[in-house]
Amino acid sequence: MTQPPLYSYAPPPPLSPSDQRLWATLIQVGGILFGILPSLIGFLVTKDRGDFIRQHTRAALNFQITLLLAYVACVLLSFIIIGLFLLFAVEIVAIIFGILAAVAANSGQAYKFPISIEFVK
Repeated sequence: MTQPPLYSYAPPPPLSPSDQRLWATLIQVGGILFGILPSLIGFLVTKDRGDFIRQHTRAALNFQITLLLAYVACVLLSFIIIGLFLLFAVEIVAIIFGILAAVAANSGQAYKFPISIEFVK
């Protein structure tokens, strides 16, 4: 006779709408301050906790990956001086779109970044 396992996997309970808005806002602001790390961790941890949080963390992760590619291109182009100007422009765009996404998340609205490549579906 085999005994049933002591622990079984249960999916995490869904977050309340206010908690989803809070986490989505924090992840968007974290992207402004810390780059790709908050959106990656947020996506992996909270993607199964609600549709709203999944949509925002997925959008933030895709945007941060796109920014990472832009930063790499700017570093490569910095040898021709133009990359330094582009780096400044990319950083300004990242701050502006991050703020817009955080405001949308805080008010409970969906946000789609205008310049983001869809890596994570």
